[in-house]
Amino acid sequence: MFDIGFSELLVIAVVALVVLGPERLPKAARFAGLWVRRARNQWDSVKQELERELQAEEIKRHMQDVRQGMQDTENQLRASGEAVRREVSEAQQQGDDLAREVRAPAPAQTPPHLAEDPAVPAAAQDSGSMPPTSTDVSADAPTHPVADAPVPPERQP
Repeated sequence: MFDIGFSELLVIAVVALVVLGPERLPKAARFAGLWVRRARNQWDSVKQELERELQAEEIKRHMQDVRQGMQDTENQLRASGEAVRREVSEAQQQGDDLAREVRAPAPAQTPPHLAEDPAVPAAAQDSGSMPPTSTDVSADAPTHPVADAPVPPERQP
C-alpha cells in the first residue's frame, strides 16, 4: 500500500529513538499502534458496509430477474393456454359440424359398386351376386385326371 520496506522502518525507528528518547518511545509506540488499529477498524467497517450494500443490491437484481423470468413464463403459459383453448374449441366445433352431418338425412344414393352395370345381367344385380370370373372354379371345369381315375381292383377293400 505505502510500499515501505524494512530498511525504511529501521531508519524511522532510529530517528524516533533519538528524538523521543528511550523513556517516551514505548508510550509513543503504543499511541501510534492505537491510532493505526482504530484506522484499520474504521477501514474494515467501511469495507464491510460497502460489501453488504453490494450484496443487497445483487440480491435485489437477482430477485428482479427472477420476477421478470416468472412473469415471462406466466405470459408464455397464458399464451399457450389460449392457443390450446382455441384449438379445443375449433376441434369441438368441427366435431359438432361432423355430428350434424352424420345426423342429417343423406340423399338416397346407390353406392357405385351396386349401380347397374350393363355388362352384368339384371338377375345377378338383383341377387347381389357377381357373375363368375375366370378365376372362379365351377362345376363345368375339368377335374384332375388322377383324382377321377378308377381304383385298381387289387387296391379295393
